[in-house]
Amino acid sequence: MIKKPQMKGIILAGGTATRLFPLTATISKQLLPVYDRQMIFYPLNTLIKAGIKDILIIVAPENSGQYLNFLGSIFKNYDIHIYFEVQKVPGGLPEAFVMGESFIGTDNVTMILGDNIFEDDMNEHIGKFSGGAMVFAKEVEDPERFGVVHFDESGKALEIEEKPQNPKSNYAVTGLYTYDNRASEMAKSLKPSARGEIEITDLNNKYLEKGELIVNKIEGAWLDAGTFDALLEAGAIVKEKKISQNFHPIINSAVSEFNKDLKSRAKLILENHHLDLR
Repeated sequence: MIKKPQMKGIILAGGTATRLFPLTATISKQLLPVYDRQMIFYPLNTLIKAGIKDILIIVAPENSGQYLNFLGSIFKNYDIHIYFEVQKVPGGLPEAFVMGESFIGTDNVTMILGDNIFEDDMNEHIGKFSGGAMVFAKEVEDPERFGVVHFDESGKALEIEEKPQNPKSNYAVTGLYTYDNRASEMAKSLKPSARGEIEITDLNNKYLEKGELIVNKIEGAWLDAGTFDALLEAGAIVKEKKISQNFHPIINSAVSEFNKDLKSRAKLILENHHLDLR
């Protein structure tokens, strides 16, 4: 009997995040707080709410220890399996599928950027995915900063242009992508762009040319917390829209257990040093 492909997840949390220096000089961007949770929990929430249990987090060498100490065992009691891959030099988003080829195997994969926060639940879309590729587009005021989807009059996607000077629509492709297991091989065939990286837009267009790309328009907030202003704004919107109250129970329980464990260890250390705990 042929095994039905499962859905696995990848979170991109590498890079140097120079736009957030000096904050990111000592800590990974995705471990910075957005309101009351570290940023990494928002993409984790998107994947876990979609029923994904196997998640690969791609990290930079200098931050690998931070992630292992923090997330290495936090979900061990919840049947959520976190794996790590170290990326020495970022070479473009599709590189994640080359690095994670053995992790993906014969399954499908949903990749989310580690600094992207979504108000909408994507679990229904991801749960219905059966093959090809699927992206999510959001209407924005500055589409020239993103991959932009050009639609025909019926709403069918015709092409995606990477950072066009004259955008043909205001719909930007967000940092959430779902692919079948062909993504790894297709990513290997991509040629670097003028900036020396392979582009996720080129991978999406490969699926589009085959007539196998689904573009879902989203209405809720989409936050990209990659600059000081964006990080500040993300925290305010998360609080205002109560996004942080919409975490999966697994995440809430895991964080609660982690906090209790930290407090217990801190208390033990203080007691061993005969310090006043009051």
